[in-house]
Amino acid sequence: MKILLKPLQILYVIYAFVLFVALMIPVFIWSLLVLPFGRIKGGNLVYSACIVWADIWFALVFIFHKNIYIEELRKDQSYIFVANHISYLDSAIIPKTFRHPVRPLGKVEMAKIPIFGFIYKNAIVTVDRSSAENRIKSVRILKSILKKGISVLVFPEGTFNTTHQPLKEFYDGAFRIAIETGTPIKPVLLLNAYDRMHYKSIFCLNPGKSRSLFLPAVSVEGLAIKDVGMLKEKVFKMMEEELVRRGAKWIE
Repeated sequence: MKILLKPLQILYVIYAFVLFVALMIPVFIWSLLVLPFGRIKGGNLVYSACIVWADIWFALVFIFHKNIYIEELRKDQSYIFVANHISYLDSAIIPKTFRHPVRPLGKVEMAKIPIFGFIYKNAIVTVDRSSAENRIKSVRILKSILKKGISVLVFPEGTFNTTHQPLKEFYDGAFRIAIETGTPIKPVLLLNAYDRMHYKSIFCLNPGKSRSLFLPAVSVEGLAIKDVGMLKEKVFKMMEEELVRRGAKWIE
C-alpha cells in the first residue's frame, strides 16, 4: 500500500512546493514596495502579507491549522514567545500561529533561499552565530523591537530536536533578554509540525491537522540576570510536561 501511495506523495509535495513559490512572488513584490517605510512599519506590512500567504497556502495544501489558548494573549502586552523546533514546516506555521506583528529570530542561512530569503530576512531578525559580534548585534535589534511594543519569537533549542525527547536543551538568550527588558515569556507548542513534515526530509510533507498551543505567560518581575537558569528551567519544564501530556509523536 505504501508503494502505491508514494507517487501520490511526491506529486503532492511538488504541488505544495510550486504553490509555495508562486504565492511568495506577490509577497516579494509587496515587500519591495513597503520596505522603504522602515524596519518597524515596513516589517509589520511584510509580516501581514505573510499571514495572507499562509492562509491561502495552508488551505490549498489541505493543512488545517488551529490555535489553542490555555491563557489568552493580552493585546496591550508584548511577549517573548518561545516555541519548540521540530520541522522545516515551523517557518510556515509561524504566521498561522501569530496573528499580530511579531519578529521571529531565525537562522541567517535561510536568507540565502531565492525570493523566500528576501522576504525572510525582512520579516524576521536573523541570527548569525559565526561570531560573538554578530550575536550581540542580533540581541541589540531584538531589544529595540521590544521597546517598540512588538513581540519576538525565539526557538530556544536553536536547531531541530532530533533526540526523540520532548525538547532539546535550551539556550539562555531568550530568557536573558526577557529579564533584561522586563518582558514576560509566553511558551508556545507546535504540536503537529513533526506529523505534517518530518525533519529528515521535505518530501514527507502531508495534509492534515496543525495545532499551536499557547501556555500561560511566565512573569520575569523581580528577576535578575543570576536567575536566567531558574527561568529557563521553569519554562522548559512547563513545555516538556505539556508535550508529554499531549502525546507529541516524536517522543519515545
